[in-house]
Amino acid sequence: MATLAQIVAEKAGITEAQAQMAVRAVADFLKEKLPEPVAGQVDAVLSADVSGVAGVAESVIKGLGGLMGGEKKE
Repeated sequence: MATLAQIVAEKAGITEAQAQMAVRAVADFLKEKLPEPVAGQVDAVLSADVSGVAGVAESVIKGLGGLMGGEKKE
């Protein structure tokens, strides 16, 4: 998540410590809202370690409906 925090800090014009707090808040929000198979992979994806997330794309697509206010597909 350090790389993402650096990007956020640069783009938002905030300190890296502030960006790390923002990234953590977003990650926690996503883990709370996404279905479990996807939520369990949030930290790995934000850390740019996508080796363990193969096969979750379908779960992401299904879960996004509920996240965006639509119906959550099972």
